[in-house]
Amino acid sequence: MQKRKLGNSNLEVSALGLGCMRMSHDESPIPDKQEMISFLHAAVDRGITFFDTAEVYGPFTNEELVGEALFPFRGQVLIATKFGFKHDLNKRPGPMIGMDSRPEQIKRVAEASLKRLRVEAIDLFYQHRVDPDVPIEDVAGAIKELIQEGKVKHFGLSEAGAQTIRRAHAVQPVTAVQSEYSLWWRTVEEEVLPACEELGIGFVPFSPLGRGYLTGKIDENTTFASVDIRSRLPRFTSEARKANRVVIDLLVRIGEQKGATPAQVALAWLLAQKPWIVPIPGSRKLERLDENIGALAVELTSDDLWEIEAALSKITVLGARYPENIERQTGR
Repeated sequence: MQKRKLGNSNLEVSALGLGCMRMSHDESPIPDKQEMISFLHAAVDRGITFFDTAEVYGPFTNEELVGEALFPFRGQVLIATKFGFKHDLNKRPGPMIGMDSRPEQIKRVAEASLKRLRVEAIDLFYQHRVDPDVPIEDVAGAIKELIQEGKVKHFGLSEAGAQTIRRAHAVQPVTAVQSEYSLWWRTVEEEVLPACEELGIGFVPFSPLGRGYLTGKIDENTTFASVDIRSRLPRFTSEARKANRVVIDLLVRIGEQKGATPAQVALAWLLAQKPWIVPIPGSRKLERLDENIGALAVELTSDDLWEIEAALSKITVLGARYPENIERQTGR
């Protein structure tokens, strides 16, 4: 397995990570826990060392799953988790009721996540979304204290804008920024990626396969469960899925030249952008995991990248990424 370092930090991880959210969240029915534990063990066997979870996934159950599954591999793998939401702890399973990145809340979440993950220190602790009610300097300061206490190793931000990243980094160096990035969502190229490059921060794309669309396995006839977030996204209406097949046609064409699948081309394109980019596609099946790992063997030349760029410049992807009320929460 190829390795990459996240920016200027000493955090070295497998060149592809694994997003664990849908192993116990946003699914109906929820996958079998023992099957997911076996799957996570298989991922480690294949060289994956970077696993992504969050308090809010489940909520809580995803951290518990990842913690139990990866407990035998302590010291061999790195787990990233996230804080930043408030839960109604008087109800089960503790539904999310808003944002909360107050320093006291961050520290409470850290203690709870440490127990669920069964670790002595959180490898990478992201703020899940920027909280408009808490100065980012206070957030970074709280993480700095947790790092000094040995409870957290690295600080991360998710879906933060360039200005927020700079302000946070001035208080406590940011190791990684996690945001959506793929062939069909490239907004981070405008300001966020340049800021990361300037500051020596690694970048972790979530939804690198466009929530599954870039695999080529989704079309206008695909149906989604009501709990699946894609059932509520403008980009996943039947009309949008049909119109956006032109993106898949491009990936198929490049893939035929390379002996690769659309998903492998999409991941290879991301990996070719910067050496400090580590995508975290979410998988729950071994064949998908193996397909994704195969992207590491797909070499896109400068001519290939130019061809993809030229083709994409003529394509307008239909549909917003999120409904407007959710999109306003991102990129601050």
